[in-house]
Amino acid sequence: MSHSRSDDRFNPSRRQTLARGGALAGAAAAAQMLPLTANAQAGDLAGYQSAKIDWKQASGESITVAVIPASYFDNLISLQPQFEALTGIKLRFEKVPPGQIRQKAMLDLSSKTATYATHAADPMYYPLYVANKWVEPLDRYLSDAKLTDAAWYNYNDILKAWRDAVSMEGKPYGVPFDGEVTVQVYRKDLYEAKGLKPATTYDELLANAKALTDPANRMYGLAMRGFAGAGQNMYIYPSILRGFGGGWFEGNNLVVNSPIAVRALEWYVEALNRYAPPAVRNWNWPDIADAFSQGTLGCYLDAHSSAAVLNNPEKSKVIGKIGYARWPKGPAGKGVTSIWNWSFPINSALSARAKTATWLFIQWATAAETQALTSWKFAGAAKRSGVNRTSSWQSADFASSMAGMGDNFIKTALDTLAQDTDVEWRPRVPQWPAIGETMATGIQAALVGQKTAKAALDEAQTRIQQILRG
Repeated sequence: MSHSRSDDRFNPSRRQTLARGGALAGAAAAAQMLPLTANAQAGDLAGYQSAKIDWKQASGESITVAVIPASYFDNLISLQPQFEALTGIKLRFEKVPPGQIRQKAMLDLSSKTATYATHAADPMYYPLYVANKWVEPLDRYLSDAKLTDAAWYNYNDILKAWRDAVSMEGKPYGVPFDGEVTVQVYRKDLYEAKGLKPATTYDELLANAKALTDPANRMYGLAMRGFAGAGQNMYIYPSILRGFGGGWFEGNNLVVNSPIAVRALEWYVEALNRYAPPAVRNWNWPDIADAFSQGTLGCYLDAHSSAAVLNNPEKSKVIGKIGYARWPKGPAGKGVTSIWNWSFPINSALSARAKTATWLFIQWATAAETQALTSWKFAGAAKRSGVNRTSSWQSADFASSMAGMGDNFIKTALDTLAQDTDVEWRPRVPQWPAIGETMATGIQAALVGQKTAKAALDEAQTRIQQILRG
């Protein structure tokens, strides 16, 4: 099953901003050393060997790659023998839970121990990585004909929104492997019965929610994540803020308590209070997807990849009744959605030869061939929906593998990626880990009624100024 990627302190398939615990009990237990299997298709190297580079130029090197336990990475891990046969590089995967991977990666990068050649990186951490020169700029690797066959690899085929999210000042520092986009998911049958259409504005979203909300019969018209986390409520609120016309900076100053910001948070609070299940303030994405799949939600706003949960035949009651639409436009006349992906950077503490080996891994993992082998060509049940390339999204084979997800699934995701994404949807600053947590705490205080929206954001502003002063 494909999973959406945002923070979750309880679900091991979701990302989390900062670790809350100690190191892993045993790295050896987490490491994945997989045997050669038929599924790995180790002999199918022709597509890669058509690239005009020497795949064996770092033969004999060993690299360790940290990823989270998730089906989309399991699909990649199954191809490990193929990579080793292609390159002669010894590859070791270490699975690290999402609550710990950022902490472990930062410790490794900052101490220059070079334990991980690369890792599944959060796009919001690149400002911190780049400010400290912990990761390599990748323009040199992309432009070196010995390392990259530009025509074969076709870097610009990778979705632009996701590329931009892991670039700083025009330079790429990571390459996206898998990602998501935030969309509107709705019950097609309930909408048709009431004569509703998927919302194109915030006002229409609330009107639809009002028409469907019937608590006496366990039906609620709308849900959005309320759970506190830099990738939970602070994954949803920024899109609402941007729809109101708000931003993060006034000049060079980070300002989170502007009048527009207060209005946006008040809207979020009121929408959930009126039309969402009471427990939604502590829900993350799996809770929302489960409620929708059980038939108690009319609509929600969240990641496209939660479609895998909605279409699980063992649990879902709404298969065949699902539609997708873009995030609605706010009062400012625009809809702005999240950008999320897991990407691979190169650890700058590596030796030159290990950097080459790591680049060959990144190029292989993010190539069109590997994207296909881990998605529609994958032998198992989990067909990745977060493929990284425009050509993959537009392929007939991908469309066929996603055909059961619901109405307008691919078109909605592609239109959203092309028209509704903004790399600055959250404040991209080196201090993000602390700022994201501070904002998440403030947002939840407003959602649960502990503070007014203004008081919550005023307090967050004070704390953020302290963080920025260091």
